[in-house]
Amino acid sequence: MKLPPFCLSLLITAASVLALTAVSQAAATPAGDPAAEDPYLWLEDVTGEKALDWVRKQNAVSTRELESSKNFEPIRKRLLEILDSREKIPYVGKYGKWYYNFWRDQDHVRGLWRRTTLEEYKKPQPAWETVIDLDKLAAGEKENWVWKGVDVLYPTYDRCLVSLSRGGADAVVVREFDLNEKAFKEDGFHLPEAKTDTAWRDRDTLYVGTDFGAGSLTDSGYPRIVKEWKRGTLLTAAKIVFEGKKEDVSVSAAVVHDHGHKYEFINRGVTFFTSEQFIRRGDDWVKFDKPDDASVGTYDDQIIIRLRSDWTTGGQTFQAGSLLAGDFEGYLKGERKLLPLFVPTERKSLAGTAETKNFIVLNELDNVRNKLYILKRVNGGWIRTPMAAPAFGTVGVGAIDPHESDDYFMTVADFLSPSSLYWGTVGKENREKLKSLPAFFKTDGLEITQHEAVSKDGTRVPYFQVGAKKLKLNGRNPTLLYGYGGFEVSMLPSYSAGVGASWLEKGGVYVLANIRGGGEFGPRWHEAARKENRQRAYDDFIAVAEDLVKRKVTSPKHLGIQGGSNGGLLMGVMLTQRPDLFKAVVCQVPLLDMRRFNRLLAGASWMAEYGNPDIPDQWEYIRSYSPYQKVSKGVKYPRTLFTTSTRDDRVHPGHARKMVARMKEQGHDILYYENIEGGHGGAANNQQSAFMSALAYTFLLKELK
Repeated sequence: MKLPPFCLSLLITAASVLALTAVSQAAATPAGDPAAEDPYLWLEDVTGEKALDWVRKQNAVSTRELESSKNFEPIRKRLLEILDSREKIPYVGKYGKWYYNFWRDQDHVRGLWRRTTLEEYKKPQPAWETVIDLDKLAAGEKENWVWKGVDVLYPTYDRCLVSLSRGGADAVVVREFDLNEKAFKEDGFHLPEAKTDTAWRDRDTLYVGTDFGAGSLTDSGYPRIVKEWKRGTLLTAAKIVFEGKKEDVSVSAAVVHDHGHKYEFINRGVTFFTSEQFIRRGDDWVKFDKPDDASVGTYDDQIIIRLRSDWTTGGQTFQAGSLLAGDFEGYLKGERKLLPLFVPTERKSLAGTAETKNFIVLNELDNVRNKLYILKRVNGGWIRTPMAAPAFGTVGVGAIDPHESDDYFMTVADFLSPSSLYWGTVGKENREKLKSLPAFFKTDGLEITQHEAVSKDGTRVPYFQVGAKKLKLNGRNPTLLYGYGGFEVSMLPSYSAGVGASWLEKGGVYVLANIRGGGEFGPRWHEAARKENRQRAYDDFIAVAEDLVKRKVTSPKHLGIQGGSNGGLLMGVMLTQRPDLFKAVVCQVPLLDMRRFNRLLAGASWMAEYGNPDIPDQWEYIRSYSPYQKVSKGVKYPRTLFTTSTRDDRVHPGHARKMVARMKEQGHDILYYENIEGGHGGAANNQQSAFMSALAYTFLLKELK
């Protein structure tokens, strides 16, 4: 299904408010806000000298301790070798005859955007043509550029919009690039630094959502206005085509080319999970009649609707999590002849779809294991057949060029099997293995098992365990438990060389929890832990931890936990709710001050997930778990390493800063490290990634062995 690429995820956002300046959000605290009494509000001043001096002092303490460990340098060096390895799989995207790849290694720290042909790509060592050398560009322009992707013009594929970030922030500079001349167009489209959303309407016209000045952004910091910008004119002269409301999350445009059809969409993101969608007809925008939380896409002349809640229409009731299809033009005229392409069950959900020229491939999750099916339109209906795929591991399928063929790429991996890339054609059994990662760590004697814990309310919560086949169930195994539990994001098995080389090889056990709030069992699994039901996600994680102890895999003094972003909030809650259950916590780019999260950077966009702390009734349930408000002087907490990035313009670094300051004031023994670059991922290049990961694994080995 071709969905307009509206990026509203906490993990993948694309438009916003601040290019991290020294402007303090603390100064904008409304009168009467209880947070105004926060003694550490000054740490929200992202690049203020006082705040950065504090950061540097904390960094010095943490690096002095962890870098002095005998484990640190060997781990850092090995992780960097893995990240810089030339044996990584060069994943590609096809534009015209070329297959493009973005690549980093030790000689290209910032990276190369390069291309090759399919014939070359199938070779063990393809010949690549460099299109953009980001290291040379950054050096020549004296800018700290980090690659943020491209938008290539269809159908000529000779121009693209390149997004570049300073230091890894979500805010980007957008510049037009000529793919034939391999040069930026001096007189081309150019947008200054902001969290910007663009789409090609045609060769000489863009849809643009960006910071147009006062009043042009939503409360979440994303574009509120979409304009149509003609080549050769000033951006200030661009015509407004759509305006959302200030309290919306964002407004964005997308242009979809699908089987000869051209669809122009506007998405008004009312909340994180609800939207209004519009289709352009002449100079008008026609609103789709759909449930607020459903999404609309296309396949050829079909409308494709994905549901997040039950929907009764046209005399039928469709379940939440279903995927529906019908005639696009007929739907706009009021017809409701919809056919279900996928219907969920209690333990089955839709992981995704891939659309080729003649088929739709459904990727289903059955008890957190992938299964593939092929759909083909025949005589007004759809025929469904199984598609051969590995029985174990995580399987992903993507169409190579749906305008031209039924060819696809398939990726296969699990915790112990290096990722492999296959090339195949839908409808043909044979597929060709093109690339595979080397074995970056030893897997002899290790196994993957799947278990279930029973949560507080009786819900069965699955989790994966990776460890020795002959694991001694004596409660003394160092165990790392990872979780997320939010925004309908599924946690699936994957090959992590970092986990393998830094943890499993050293005798540790790794566990991945599939707690509520995620998407492992579809929208209902997510809805079960949203807003006032948030505690269920935390109860699930606790249940998994307690099950590990009950099974004698480990014990509290050997159990560590790790999570980032929304998972960082999870870590903060575990720290404050069950300090007795864990020995060490790694809390990365976290939300922690849930009283002010909606006032910081993109935080307002997540109120649909957590609630609005400015509404007293909602603050009552949020305050019951908000870590910054719950941490106490009189409690013995597990040792914790907090990490974040100054350049994270999605989750404000003030969350981690203030939590650490408060805990240190209370006398707790904790560590803190803030990368001055890196964005929401925490690191802007391989060297920084290796360094920060080495800090985390060194800390865990030190605390849990």
